[in-house]
Amino acid sequence: MNNAFWNRMAVVVGLFLGFAGVMHFVSPQFFNDIVPPWLPPSESFWTYASGVVELVVAYLLLRPSTRRVGAIATIWLLIGVYPANLYMAWDWRNEPFSDQLVSYGRLPFQFLFIWVAWKIAQAHSDADKPKAPGDI
Repeated sequence: MNNAFWNRMAVVVGLFLGFAGVMHFVSPQFFNDIVPPWLPPSESFWTYASGVVELVVAYLLLRPSTRRVGAIATIWLLIGVYPANLYMAWDWRNEPFSDQLVSYGRLPFQFLFIWVAWKIAQAHSDADKPKAPGDI
């Protein structure tokens, strides 16, 4: 697929992460509930910290000049929040089946998101860009 497609995908992922980041502040209780309670210092800390990181990564993805860095940061972010998704799947094991589907569905979806971020990073190689100010 061409660069234009991956540029559009970067915008889609950036908007999704931006929305998710905002939701960490609008509705923190949902996110607090999926943070493993044994993580110090508190669930709220991790909710707000991951919200800030999601907003920063979204910004990086939305700017063409930082898109590659944003895509790589997205991969690390998704790896970093994966334990919350695992905990959510375990914690919701006694919830209604429809809720369990949501919690289990997040697990493979995260790998799809990681793959998309990797493809965005590959489509935005730094090989053809100047290495320092003034380079042509």
